[in-house]
Amino acid sequence: MTFVFNERDGCGKCPIRHRAICARCDADELVRLEGLKSYKTIEAGQTIIWRGDDLSHFSSLVSGIASLSRTLEDGRTQMVGLLLPSDFIGRPGRDVVEFDVTAVTDVTLCRFDRKPFEQLVDEIPHVSQRMMEMALDELDAARDWMVLLGRKTAREKIATFLEMIVRRDQTPVHSGGQHVLPLTREEIANFLGLTLETVSRQLSVMKKDGIVAFSDRRHFAITDLEALHAATGDDADGGMII
Repeated sequence: MTFVFNERDGCGKCPIRHRAICARCDADELVRLEGLKSYKTIEAGQTIIWRGDDLSHFSSLVSGIASLSRTLEDGRTQMVGLLLPSDFIGRPGRDVVEFDVTAVTDVTLCRFDRKPFEQLVDEIPHVSQRMMEMALDELDAARDWMVLLGRKTAREKIATFLEMIVRRDQTPVHSGGQHVLPLTREEIANFLGLTLETVSRQLSVMKKDGIVAFSDRRHFAITDLEALHAATGDDADGGMII
């Protein structure tokens, strides 16, 4: 469902207010951001920005999911990441974007013109601090991604993907705690470096094991969160498993 946000609404009503770049801003700083922002909705399947395009705006995802991908010279495309609500597109000090950014679902962006925003980052420590935190979070996520692609089994990859979706989904579509798969099974296979058959098989096994329940091909609920985390292969306390 497309997110509808009134241009007259203040930042205080924003659903990503406490996770986005403005999370640490006080009332006066929010007023400055209010004067810079605008909203734009992109339909599912449309490109938000191409790799190499001039970076005219910075954006926070207010709703929806976008993909980051890189296309090689021979036409092969690799999805390298997902952008979820509160994630940020663009980096101050950089002229271009290094990846294609595509709307997987309908996406609503909170946008800021590049030059005024870069000036604001220099003048408001709370914004620059939050951007640093988000950049470090992205670094941690990239390292986790290296582990996922390099060492995890197919089951661990699928479980990690589901856990990521559940952890970041602040608005399950039903009161019963259902979530939406942001990608088709074929797209999940591309994202995780698996085959379509492997993705379908592992999801079926997790359903049989009582970890996840599907109401259709895209809507699911986690029925055993502890078992899901165990299936990711990640050590809960960081200690050595003997």
